[in-house]
Amino acid sequence: MTDYRKIRFNNLCSEEFRHVWLLLFWPAFGIVFALLERGGVTTNFHAVRCALDDMIPFCEYFLVFYLYWFIFLPFMLVYTFLRDVPAFKRMMYFIMSTYIVTVAVYFIYPTAQYLRPESFARDNVFTRFLTWFYSYDTCTNVCPSIHVIGSFAAMNAAWDTPRFKTPGWRWFFALSAVMISVSTLFVKQHSILDVLWALPLCAAAAFFVYRPRKSAKLKEKTASASS
Repeated sequence: MTDYRKIRFNNLCSEEFRHVWLLLFWPAFGIVFALLERGGVTTNFHAVRCALDDMIPFCEYFLVFYLYWFIFLPFMLVYTFLRDVPAFKRMMYFIMSTYIVTVAVYFIYPTAQYLRPESFARDNVFTRFLTWFYSYDTCTNVCPSIHVIGSFAAMNAAWDTPRFKTPGWRWFFALSAVMISVSTLFVKQHSILDVLWALPLCAAAAFFVYRPRKSAKLKEKTASASS
């Protein structure tokens, strides 16, 4: 486990602390995403919608799972950063590759969804929060869904750590990723197309980021068995 008490500016390029530089991705991504969202880069958005979207009812209670993303992803980032640096690096490589591709897609093919209800059938804490959230969060740059990508980034990172390798934990993190992804549909933050386009991107990133490690482990087991 890395002892961050020893970190100094002059040793940030050392093998022990080099991974800290990966954190710079987050402010850089935030700036680029904010420019795309609110910088007036374009007003020519392509509407994302399919027939299945109209079959999925609005349900404000899924807001719980939607907001859970803001705990789920940061938790795995902090946990791996503090407890498992190799897993942190792989998680960041997954996020960086998928988010960069996603931002490029947003720039080349700007999208928007117009699925949000104009009014709510019920008045409760969930709908009141969504009223505010809708006014704050734009309905643009939605396909593929960063919410979905971030969920599967956290899931893969959890599966990559010894602490969460048991079947129970693996199912918990998989179910978390699925429920967060589904919640984006029920609170009308995303079209099902946004989710479906995010999944192959996640699969490709997982293949290139995590497969080499699995192959190395398999070779080690094979070598141990034959010796």
